[in-house]
Order: sequence, then structure tokens, then C-alpha cells
Amino acid sequence: MAVLLVGVSGLAREVLPVLRESGREVLGVLDDRYEVLAPTMSGVPVLGNVDDVARYPGAEVLVCVGSGAARAAIVDRMRIDPGRYVSVIDPTVRNPAGCPVGEGSILLAGVTLTADVTVGAHVVAMPGVTVPHDCVVEDFATLASGVSLGGGVRVGRAAYLGMNAAVLPGSKIGANATVGMGAAVLSDVPQGQTWAGVPAEHLARNSSGVSS
Repeated sequence: MAVLLVGVSGLAREVLPVLRESGREVLGVLDDRYEVLAPTMSGVPVLGNVDDVARYPGAEVLVCVGSGAARAAIVDRMRIDPGRYVSVIDPTVRNPAGCPVGEGSILLAGVTLTADVTVGAHVVAMPGVTVPHDCVVEDFATLASGVSLGGGVRVGRAAYLGMNAAVLPGSKIGANATVGMGAAVLSDVPQGQTWAGVPAEHLARNSSGVSS
């Protein structure tokens, strides 16, 4: 079955070689900006907007948008059969225990899952991410390149962890939270908050809306 990508993005361009290496046919890509985009992306045609997914009922679908919240909004908008979403797992991913990975998820080169890990649906793990024992990564979460979780960490729905962030074992990253790149998270990060630094701290906003 051919694959239809959603989102003209750097993530989509990274996914394409993995699909091609595995022998998968890529039908094309959908994006709401299609009228102002080039007619092709890395050799595949830009076919129309997100709603045009209805024109391709026989295709598997993969949402290639970096923001977890945006991925969730697109999935909700398309309302297609969940069984149509394909997962992409680079052949260099280490998952010796066969930990479950939800549909629509993308695990790129060098990702490691060790034991008793659960990865939800529509999760993105960029190259070099480490997810050790007893971690749970909920739906639509995004782990940027080089993220290292400690054992037993829970990453909430649509949370974002920036490049090379590290999280103390047993900590919880709340839904829709953001962790800055290079951060060292030593405690729980509440839902919707942004934390950064070493050690990571909450970036509150002052009355002018500027982080302080």
C-alpha cells in the first residue's frame, strides 16, 4: 500500500529516505500551503491540502509535522480510520525487547528503546534519542535529537523536549509542556509549562508577556 505524507517539512524529508530504503511507495504529500509551495518535495508530488486525504482512501497516512499539538489537530481534522496510519522506524533503531510503538509514530536513526517502554501514537523521536526501562511516551509527544530520558520517566501528550535535554529518572513531563534544548530536568514539569536551563527551571512570563 502506498504512503501519503501530510506536511511539507524537514521531518517529511527525513522520513522519505527511510520509506524508500524499506521499499515503500510514497504517493505524495498534502499541505494546506500547497498553492504557494513547489510542485514537488524531494521528488514526490505535492497533491493538495490536508482535506484532500479523502481523495486517496487506499493510501496509508503519516503526519510529518514537528509540533505535537499540530499533529493532533491534523489527525482530529482528517478523521480517518486509525488503522490507516503507518509508523516509520529507521532500521538502526534498537528495540531488543519489542517494546510497543503506536501507529503513526516516527523513530529516526539511532533511537534506543530498552525494556518495558511504551511509545504512544503519532510520537516523533529524532536521531539519537534514548528511552530506557519503564518509560512511557504518550501520544503526539516530540523528542528532539539527543534527548535522554532516565528510567521510569513519563512524557505527557504533545509535550516537546528540545535537543539534548536530559530528564531525571522517575520524573514526569506534563501534557503540552516544553523543555528547552540542553536542559537538565531534575523534577516534574507541570502541564503546559516551559522549562529550560541547567538545572531546568520554569520560564515564567512577566506582565509584558516576555519570559523571565
